[in-house]
Amino acid sequence: MPDTDAPQSKTAIVAALAANLAIATIKFVAAWFTGSSAMLSEGIHSLVDTANEWLLLLGLRASKQPATAHRPFGYGRELYFWAFMVAVFIFAIGGGLSLYEGYEHLNHPAPLGDPTWNYVVLGLAFCFDGASFLVARRTFNAQRGKQPFWAAFRASKDPSVFVVLFEDASDLLGLLIAFLGVFLSHWLHKPVLDGVASILIGGLLLVVAVLLLRETKSLLLGEPAELKLLQQVTDLACNEPDIVYTAPPLSSYLSPHEILVVLPVEFAPALPAAQLTQVVARLRAAIRAAHPDVRHIFIQPTTRAELQQKELENAAAKLAAEPAKKH
Repeated sequence: MPDTDAPQSKTAIVAALAANLAIATIKFVAAWFTGSSAMLSEGIHSLVDTANEWLLLLGLRASKQPATAHRPFGYGRELYFWAFMVAVFIFAIGGGLSLYEGYEHLNHPAPLGDPTWNYVVLGLAFCFDGASFLVARRTFNAQRGKQPFWAAFRASKDPSVFVVLFEDASDLLGLLIAFLGVFLSHWLHKPVLDGVASILIGGLLLVVAVLLLRETKSLLLGEPAELKLLQQVTDLACNEPDIVYTAPPLSSYLSPHEILVVLPVEFAPALPAAQLTQVVARLRAAIRAAHPDVRHIFIQPTTRAELQQKELENAAAKLAAEPAKKH
């Protein structure tokens, strides 16, 4: 099944890449002429964002490669890996360099030049970033539907959308901080405030990076499918008269629209082998019809006694691990 969200995700990334490349150029030019630390930090910020969008496009393209003998489940998690690298770059390069630049400016404050260039560049950057943010927000809202924003962010399995959204939002906040830093440093004749603005921009990038690192790490390690979907899969199995017991399914996202499901079931004892094959085929077809994102379905024949024994072992292991965590 084609990924209908991919063109929208790619549009949001390309829009952000074009905006950030143009903005980074004019910010560095303005920083060169005015000596503004905050503007230099913003230039670094936009340059890192430009590289990040390129990495997301690389991940989006790599994730579409067909499955091979060496990668039987495809390359869907390539997108998660590159999204994780984007979060690392925001943290290490964007946040780290901005903090360093701000620290240096605090220790060695220098009078700023004519702020006119800064204001012009900040105004243009706000327009470019604002347009990119609106594209990313529209794409994210189309995916989240009626879900609250934070719930949709935590539930989203498509980093190519929420990473760009958070980057653009941090860009707009960073521009506001940079504007205040430049304006107040001139108005109050305190160049040190420009360095403070740079440190605040670095802190903002670190916060955004930590949020993205947490979410992309979870996706990279393999998030399970939603409970509602798994319950519906279980209900479809229970509706089969030749299946007498169904254990909770095991699942993992391989890409934003590709889910692997392992369904342990107990078949009726007297079920002939030929009929068992028909039941499995019918159940797989029903699951795929109800949930097209479930691309890989493994029906695992087992017995209720084996499943219950495994559940007891898992519960015992969990109880044994709890005292160790407390210590």
